[in-house]
Amino acid sequence: MLKIGVLGAGHLGKIHLKCIQLIKEYQLMGFYDPDEEKARQVRQEFDIPGYETIEQLIDDVDVVDIVTPTVSHFDCASMALRKFKHVFIEKPVVASIPEAKKLIELAEEADIKVQVGHVERFNPAFLTARPYVTSPMFIETHRLAQFNPRGTDVPVVLDLMIHDIDIVLSTVDSGIKRISASGVPVVSDTPDIANARIEFDNGCVANLTASRISMKNMRKTRFFQKDAYISIDFLEKKVEIIRIKDVDKSGPDPFAMILDPGGGKGEKQVFFDKPEVRPVNAIQKELESFYDAIQKDVSPPVTIFDGHYALEVAHKIMEKFHNLPGNL
Repeated sequence: MLKIGVLGAGHLGKIHLKCIQLIKEYQLMGFYDPDEEKARQVRQEFDIPGYETIEQLIDDVDVVDIVTPTVSHFDCASMALRKFKHVFIEKPVVASIPEAKKLIELAEEADIKVQVGHVERFNPAFLTARPYVTSPMFIETHRLAQFNPRGTDVPVVLDLMIHDIDIVLSTVDSGIKRISASGVPVVSDTPDIANARIEFDNGCVANLTASRISMKNMRKTRFFQKDAYISIDFLEKKVEIIRIKDVDKSGPDPFAMILDPGGGKGEKQVFFDKPEVRPVNAIQKELESFYDAIQKDVSPPVTIFDGHYALEVAHKIMEKFHNLPGNL
């Protein structure tokens, strides 16, 4: 059993606390939050200790779960790493590239595990669809959310789009050739809606759209690859797959859709599939995976290098905003 403590008891922090209490391999030692009233409420709700300082919590645990605002990620994580504690840190890993590089140095010096909370990797719809995504050549993502003041401390790219940046980077095995993007601030001081186009060396293109001023919520990604189309609804937890195969020599299914692409290539049969998506608590699963990585001494599913790569691409996207007249 590993002793674990949570830094941050806001909306997401409380979700982490609930999930940790469901994982028997962790012993939840308590939490820290500088807001005294919030800390009092969480102590009562969860019946767990609230530490008076970050240092005290870090000293008492094996694993530090960082669910604080992004701007404080680096200070919290570096403090834990310097005391040789394993660190789970919410996305984005930190606020800046220099901070990410320094954190990597500290993690390597301490020789401990760090996992970044890119939770969509553990979304049951993505887990179901992932084996079918083999060599995507065009990817389209839409992540739209109704306005919520929580999260506006960072641009929409770091708040929402970074989820899809990580998903795209985890499925495309190629370097990046070119990035173009645009973003517009509408209700906050940083872009609230953004679009990015990522072109990879292997020819794959990803088109990403994120908005936090939408009238409805949407979290969808579509993958197009040779002979297949995979659609993932991260919000509704649904997967649709369309595959095209050569017609079997014994003849096509009489109820199947048949295509003739011409050119003497022979008829193709279209297969429609909606694989079953089994319910999974994504946050609980990612925290369980971190426990396994520590116990088995293997790399976590989402490493600090993954977190750095996603952050680096996010910042390159945001740099493009400054090159556009009228945008911040």
